Amino acid sequence: MVKFLPLKEAVAENLHDGDTAAFEGFTHLIPTAAAHEAIRQGFRDLTLIRMTPDLIYDQMIGMGMARKIVFSYVGNPGVGLLRRARDAIENGFPRVIEVEEHSHAGMANAYEAGAAGLPCAVFRGYRGAGLAAVNPNIKSVTCPFTGEVLAAVPAIRPDVTFIHAQKADRKGNVLVEGIIGIQKEAVLAAKRAVVTVEEVVDNFADLHPNLTVLPSWTIAAISVVPGGSHPSYAHGYYERDNAAYLEWDEIAADRDRFQAWIRKNVIDSSADDFACRVEHLRKAA
Repeated sequence: MVKFLPLKEAVAENLHDGDTAAFEGFTHLIPTAAAHEAIRQGFRDLTLIRMTPDLIYDQMIGMGMARKIVFSYVGNPGVGLLRRARDAIENGFPRVIEVEEHSHAGMANAYEAGAAGLPCAVFRGYRGAGLAAVNPNIKSVTCPFTGEVLAAVPAIRPDVTFIHAQKADRKGNVLVEGIIGIQKEAVLAAKRAVVTVEEVVDNFADLHPNLTVLPSWTIAAISVVPGGSHPSYAHGYYERDNAAYLEWDEIAADRDRFQAWIRKNVIDSSADDFACRVEHLRKAA
């Protein structure tokens, strides 16, 4: 049964050292507050999965939390590279990490296979690309009906998935609006799912029935964290903080400055402080 918990408890109950974890969000609804709580609790040896790792994975990698990353794009959206991730990949700082790169189509199909309880995903992909030469998890299979050669990748089945969403109702159902990305499949594929939300409402009775609603039985814990996806945006609640993405490129370029930023804004902070800072920025805008 889904639990409504403070974020600190939700993360502590559902994330463990050595877990395979997905912190999913696409363009908006990136679960920043959940990632920061994971950093505060100091988890280690994680396999981090995400289609589009951006600032939160740069921060987690920079804090030495990741043993491996599985991804289909890694970068600071609209700005450039992820400097902490690059330092780890090229220089082994603060630790050596294993890299498994896919295409967007490969990741999306792998999540969908995981959500369906299948062992692998089979699809048309990776043609004309060199990823299969460096990723042994990209295989080919021949269709037994047509003879067509298709790509195959293992299903993604995270130990835990974290997402951010706009609303939960009091029964623990979760509403996701706007660009959905792969959040729904990432939750359904996981053994456990933790959702941070902007607010809790009585019910979804006045909403269109075809909106994306994750039923309570798919979720382990819900935490109310207004502004929990900042600096990404939350459709219908607040806009993207473009300045934060530009600033991050400078912060992450220097190891000492990165550590100082993490200490001030994450380690010595809390989910409540996070929400207060976001509310201040919202009013200032």
